[in-house]
Amino acid sequence: MNGMITHLRLKAYGKINLGLDVLGRRENGYHDVRMVMQSIYLYDDVKIERKEEPGIEIETNLFFLPTGEGNIAYKAADLLIREFDIKEGVRITLKKHIPVAAGMAGGSSNAAAVLFGMNRLFGLKLSREELMERGVKLGADVPYCIMRGTVLAEGIGEELSVLPAMPKCTVLIAKPPISVSTKVVYEALDSSEIRKHPDIDGLLAGLEKGDLHEIAEHMGNVLEDVTIPMHPVIDEIKREMTDAGALNAMMSGSGPTVFGLFENKMEARKAQERIRTKGLAKQVYVTNIHSARRD
Repeated sequence: MNGMITHLRLKAYGKINLGLDVLGRRENGYHDVRMVMQSIYLYDDVKIERKEEPGIEIETNLFFLPTGEGNIAYKAADLLIREFDIKEGVRITLKKHIPVAAGMAGGSSNAAAVLFGMNRLFGLKLSREELMERGVKLGADVPYCIMRGTVLAEGIGEELSVLPAMPKCTVLIAKPPISVSTKVVYEALDSSEIRKHPDIDGLLAGLEKGDLHEIAEHMGNVLEDVTIPMHPVIDEIKREMTDAGALNAMMSGSGPTVFGLFENKMEARKAQERIRTKGLAKQVYVTNIHSARRD
């Protein structure tokens, strides 16, 4: 291993959806979407080490997470080891901070970090596009997590276009202690008529101008109409955020995480305290937009 990189430490950033619209359902069950994704400065630490003996070892700070083939980070390592016939093994240490199963792409972000890291550790010389092609085999959000930043996703989520960077602001994240099945949410959406579609074009216009108020005004998530009636606490959290001064607050992805955009960090801290005190959510974080992209 002389002269080679033997380990890497990476930050795997979470994401929020500033806008999420569903245009229809394909015969194969996948949905056509139009959504605006944004990285935030809440991240998992991912450490990848080469080891001489073959095999993939995963360690994590959360006892309930799988450490074998059930973990998407394991699948990402396995995919490259098999394709490039890598004889050595890897040890992956995940220090999780992004809430799990929260609509924030924590797992996808870990998988993206493993693909990116192993590409460097083993000198595979794959371009970003080539990493993204492999990422989509692991999950729909993985290519976006390789790209990061402010991005429009179309098709089933795999057609990505880079957008002007989101203006800097404070983001409050709150995940109530409930789990939401993405599958159940989309099935419920299929059985009902979508009454109001979010104005994604209005959101894109706000990003073009770099106008935070216009962006906030056009935020929208079509899945709220399904998830909120199942879990009214989501609406309560949104109300706490807007009462405290958020420009807008919305559910991310299929939920249950709620985020609010604030110009004033003190207002975000006040909302954080109120949400915790009222017992609406334990996992409540004040963070920022993260606009740096991977090369």
